[in-house]
Amino acid sequence: MTAETIYGADDLTHLEGLEAVRKRPGMYIGSTDSRGINHLFTEVVDNSTDEGIAGYATRVVVTLHLDGSVQVDDDGRGIPTGVHTKSGLSGVELVLTRLHAGGKFGGSGYKTSGGLHGVGASAVNALSLRFDVTVKQDGKVHQMSFAQGNPGVFEGPGPRAKFVPQSGLHVVGKMKRGEPAGTSIRYWYDSRYFENGAVLDVEAVRGKLRNTAFLVPGVTYVLRRATEDSIEEETFQFPHGLSDMVDFLSPGGEKPVSGILLVTGTGTYQENAADENGVMRSKVERQAEVEVALRWGTGYERVVECFTNTIRNVHGGTHRKGFERAALKGVQEAISKTRGLLKPKEDLPQLDDVLEGMTAVVHVRIPEPQFTSQTKDELSTAGITKVIQAIVERHVKAWTEDRKTKAEAKVVLQKVVDAARVRLTQKQQKDAARRKTALEGAAMPPKLVDCRTTGVARSELFLVEGDSALGSARMARVSEYQALLPLRGKILNVQKASLADTLRNAEIASIVQVLGSGSGRTFDLAGMRYGRVILMADADVDGSHIRTLLITLFAKYMRPVIEDGRLYAAMPPLHKVTTKGRNAETRFTYTQQEMEATVAELQKAGKQIVMPIPRFKGLGEMDADELWETTMNPATRSVRRITLDDADAAEEALELLMGEKVEPRRVWLIESSARVDQEAIDV
Repeated sequence: MTAETIYGADDLTHLEGLEAVRKRPGMYIGSTDSRGINHLFTEVVDNSTDEGIAGYATRVVVTLHLDGSVQVDDDGRGIPTGVHTKSGLSGVELVLTRLHAGGKFGGSGYKTSGGLHGVGASAVNALSLRFDVTVKQDGKVHQMSFAQGNPGVFEGPGPRAKFVPQSGLHVVGKMKRGEPAGTSIRYWYDSRYFENGAVLDVEAVRGKLRNTAFLVPGVTYVLRRATEDSIEEETFQFPHGLSDMVDFLSPGGEKPVSGILLVTGTGTYQENAADENGVMRSKVERQAEVEVALRWGTGYERVVECFTNTIRNVHGGTHRKGFERAALKGVQEAISKTRGLLKPKEDLPQLDDVLEGMTAVVHVRIPEPQFTSQTKDELSTAGITKVIQAIVERHVKAWTEDRKTKAEAKVVLQKVVDAARVRLTQKQQKDAARRKTALEGAAMPPKLVDCRTTGVARSELFLVEGDSALGSARMARVSEYQALLPLRGKILNVQKASLADTLRNAEIASIVQVLGSGSGRTFDLAGMRYGRVILMADADVDGSHIRTLLITLFAKYMRPVIEDGRLYAAMPPLHKVTTKGRNAETRFTYTQQEMEATVAELQKAGKQIVMPIPRFKGLGEMDADELWETTMNPATRSVRRITLDDADAAEEALELLMGEKVEPRRVWLIESSARVDQEAIDV
């Protein structure tokens, strides 16, 4: 081992204090481009907002100076200036020079806040050439400065002035009579930690202040931008909160379909959390405050903005999941209960249909929120999903049922149903194009009874045993989405046949051609022309043999159909039990035991049975109505999804009964001979 390869304890690096932030800035502010520079501003202004949420600040002023510095002033309580007992530092120096220090870790400082890690302000300090803080509190004006996170005093304006390292907070004067308390922070970010060309996005600053003003109606936000000649000033204050925000976010030129639905409420959830001594406790009860505003418009665009403690969550999170679940469930239930909205056999609308044309704002206030990262782009607090779902569901239900809003709600429900129909129509057109492409250059087998083009997801292909069953199935089917392919006799046993022999078999070739996805290694599930394949064979020994052969075919040459859960076996009944009298009823049974139990049950109820009880020898013996009700109607039929376990069992059965090895088959026949009913043999 050479000296260069020795790895010992002295090679380990321990980053202390703010050094970790400067070493890996992207870890703490999300990125080192313009978004990272904007995140510095966000961290500072969020601290002022937390004072507003707590009821102590009413005004936040942001000033963008000509020298590139950013200043944030608020009239809150001010950062604590007293000495922290354990560290010996003032509260100001502690929160600005120590990671994970602050008043947002479950103490009495804040009930809810945007801060989570206690990293924000100290990270800004670490990445700034100069950072000045002024705190007005208890009649005194306190000041302190930092250079790249180190405390001291600048002997002049700007970040290039001479700097003298010095710890401690200094009192520089007295507050004027009637002057409010508060905190003022001004910082010059260090461009060395950011990519070339990265700058503060003024429009993003404006958007941040506007959004926060919507979410905290009691606080006025002012943006001041210095120019060579003057200072441009813009004020954001919205007394109606989220209602004003929905108005602002609604796409231009879109007319409202409904009024603004306001949803407010509180709920509790449980999570694991550490107590003041750092000991983890399970099932700590938390309280969440939920505020949602939404409205539907005539357009197609959806706008759903999510916030946690005024922090915008760009990627949503658990609160958005709860809102969407509630909106979907509430609207679906209302549509189901409203007569005349859906046509027979129409599916309920999906989430995309409900959100079409919706503008919504979801805001939750919770203690100690959990996010997927320091940038807080996505809320991950698990318990909030059920809380918001319950609250929104309750309000949506009341809105659709209340006499005052029922008419308005019905207009929205009709819009959602129409959106679902348009979506399905567009999908059908795409599927039609795909089906046409699949069929080009190859004529389908003449025996195929195809369905009309209604979309791959809903369409079904029945592989029907024999021409006799095909007649009843043709009359019973819904031609819109059910296709039929009759199979004459038993297909080739692919277990011991070569691929060439398999594809030369007429019945197998028809199946492969009709499905349109190829076979073997070239099989492409995405090109399959039908959503489901249903094996429809008689409920007898021959039918079982045919199912086994077909399952083996799919397992060997079209296995993804089974893996994706798209291969089914129909379960046709064996018996038809009918009672006599005015209120005659018919029941279908699938085994001899079930038939006998059904007869006994009906006779015990005093009903007379039509004798003899007919036994279906094949699907062709059923009339169209019977076949539809028992085997083809999605609402009443019995089908069994074929799994890989079924495929393995089919292969084993074929290998045993029809494989090349004779000895295992001989042993099985001898061992199974005792199971034969001798009296049932007609000799």
